Amino acid sequence: MKILAIIPARGGSKGVPGKNIKLLGEKPLLLYAYECAHNSKYEIDIIVSTDDDEIKNICIKNNVKVIDRPAVLAEDSSSVTSAIHHVLQNLTVSYDLIVLLQPTSPFRKSEQLDEIIDFFEKDSSLEGVISVVGVDDAHPARMYSLDSDFMMKPFLNYKGEAIRRQDLDPVYLRNGCFYVVTTQSFLAQNSVMPLRKKAYLMDSKYHVNIDTPKDFMLASLIYDEWKNENSNN
Repeated sequence: MKILAIIPARGGSKGVPGKNIKLLGEKPLLLYAYECAHNSKYEIDIIVSTDDDEIKNICIKNNVKVIDRPAVLAEDSSSVTSAIHHVLQNLTVSYDLIVLLQPTSPFRKSEQLDEIIDFFEKDSSLEGVISVVGVDDAHPARMYSLDSDFMMKPFLNYKGEAIRRQDLDPVYLRNGCFYVVTTQSFLAQNSVMPLRKKAYLMDSKYHVNIDTPKDFMLASLIYDEWKNENSNN
């Protein structure tokens, strides 16, 4: 298979200004995404899609290929699918598999990406693989909507809102680390969440998706333990 990894890294973050190149440990955030694909056992072409000159310069300095994203595709309301389409339209090579690596979910390993790609090697009918973590305290059985008088209504029709945590049916949350989809399915469905998708379960201990200063503080606290575990593999 020919594989393309796309790292979407626009420059206009409001929650954490400059977050895609903010230093986590000793490296800008987006380089963790790049290294994940670069160190794979598979041959993967890697492209950063950005509208930001500072991000572009860091990529050039680290020999990472960049495609300039138009400002109209890098607004707060812009979808990641539009960025992927733009990358594909600016390439002369066709790919079988698209790997979306968001810089804001940095705690992933090349070996995990290899395992995901292995799924596609073994199952030609598979359309996508999405990384997830198990949900515990934030289980939807414990979520509510509120009316105008703050009366509570269970968010889901669940078998019992007072059930013990240990007895809840397991549910899973996308953690943002890996979205891997066949190019054919992406183009047909305009989504990185195709209909026939498989979960790749990851450790919730390292789950963080950086959108706020609090998220970045959490990532900084997790980083040393994740680095130590990663370096031992």
